[in-house]
Amino acid sequence: MKTRIEMRKKRKARIRAVITGTAARPRLAVFRSGRAMIAQLIDDGAGKTIIAKRTEGKNIAAATALGKEIAAMAGKHKISAVVFDRGGFRYHGAVKALADAVREGGIPI
Repeated sequence: MKTRIEMRKKRKARIRAVITGTAARPRLAVFRSGRAMIAQLIDDGAGKTIIAKRTEGKNIAAATALGKEIAAMAGKHKISAVVFDRGGFRYHGAVKALADAVREGGIPI
């Protein structure tokens, strides 16, 4: 039987086979560790991370604050839209709160 982490990595690989970020519409990659939540805007064509932000705590309030910060930083970099990469995590709770906060910040997903 596979562990939860192995199953998440399998889901992540399946998602990444379809989703690609560009300079005009970068990929918003989300990672939840045991301690923090990390969000990055990535241009896969150039292989560069445009914006990276980390928050201590991974509850819904911290995820919402992280989403608002990412949206504000994306506006400064003249990014008008992103592709959401949930990284194999369920679209629920903190991951959903982060995505909703980015949308509220004016960046369509």
